[in-house]
Amino acid sequence: MDIMLFHSVHGLRPAVEAAADRLRAAGHRVWVPDLFDGWTSESVEEGMAKRDEIGKDELLRRAILAAAPYSERGLVYAGFSFGASVAQTLALGDEKARGLLLLHGTSDLAPNVAVDELPVQLHVAEPDPFETDDWLSAWYLQMRRAGADVEIYRYRGAGHLYTDPELPDWDADAAERTWAVALSFLEGLDG
Repeated sequence: MDIMLFHSVHGLRPAVEAAADRLRAAGHRVWVPDLFDGWTSESVEEGMAKRDEIGKDELLRRAILAAAPYSERGLVYAGFSFGASVAQTLALGDEKARGLLLLHGTSDLAPNVAVDELPVQLHVAEPDPFETDDWLSAWYLQMRRAGADVEIYRYRGAGHLYTDPELPDWDADAAERTWAVALSFLEGLDG
């Protein structure tokens, strides 16, 4: 699989590179664009301020430019938290998208978006202050209505960005379970 993996508001940190290496070790080709031009943060608040400073339109433009050279191949879009929202936006707008792997985040859906049974897998903490139960229920229904084939995995007691070992949310057990399920999902897309 060809995978376009987007970072969270913390920027392109070592944990994102490690995730890309894990995917590569499983036989996938992975691209990890740096939407923040080398800037990283330990704090969610600083990261959100950076996201807002750059602006949604510019970040989306950067993401599209990063994916464009590879989109003809049929990409799987993936991302962490904010990066998941970017991945979702691109996947739902790319008729050649092969799949969508969301880690810790979702996004609003554009009106009248439609896909042809796009495989989607979401991994999220339970509870998660950024992905509330009500939001996830509405998101799931909208994704299904749009034509996506959606699976949601919840990890009770994990923090929001629980797959990043350098952040306070780190949960080794939840992270390993997430990667086992995600790698199986990606393997199934090859068939």
